[in-house]
Amino acid sequence: MTGRAPGDEEDADALRVVLADDHPVVRTGLAALLESVRDGSPRVRVVGVAASGREAVRAAVTLRPHVVVMDIRMPDLNGIEATREIGRVAPRVAVLMLTMVEEDDSVFAAMRAGALGYVLKGAGQDEIVRAIRAVAAGEAIFGPGVARRVLGQLSRPPDRPDPTRARRSPRANGTYSP
Repeated sequence: MTGRAPGDEEDADALRVVLADDHPVVRTGLAALLESVRDGSPRVRVVGVAASGREAVRAAVTLRPHVVVMDIRMPDLNGIEATREIGRVAPRVAVLMLTMVEEDDSVFAAMRAGALGYVLKGAGQDEIVRAIRAVAAGEAIFGPGVARRVLGQLSRPPDRPDPTRARRSPRANGTYSP
C-alpha cells in the first residue's frame, strides 16, 4: 500500500480516492486517467493504491479517502470481502466496484457488502469519474449494462425463473432419480 496522509493533500476540495487492484498497470493507468481530469467539478485526487484486499482495508483506515475504487478479484481478501470489512472499520468511506466481473451474483454480493456503485472496466473516463463523484455523494450508481441487469432482476416477479440463468438439468437440481 502506498499513499499520502490526510493532511498532505494540495487541493483541500478534492475527492480523495484509493485505487485497489492487483494489476499494477491498472492502478497506474487509472491514477493517470483520474489525475488528468480538469473539468471544474471537485477534482479527483488519488491518495493511495492497494494491491490486495487487506491493503485496501488498511488504506481506507489510514488514508481516510472519500472513495475506494475496488476490483473484485484480488489476493488476500477479495474485493467483496474487503468492501464488507471497510464498511465495518471505515463506514464513512464509499466503495465503487470497478471490475471485469459482470455476473449477477457478483453484482448483488457487492451491493450486499456495501458497495454503492458497480462499473465495468470497459467504461470510459467520464463514466468512471461520474461514478466516483456519485458514490462520494452517497448515491448508488451502476454502469448501463449492470443497471439493466439489476433492474431486470428487481422487476421480475418472484415466482418466475430468471431467464438469464442457464437451465439446469434435473440431476444438477438434485431432483433426478434413476
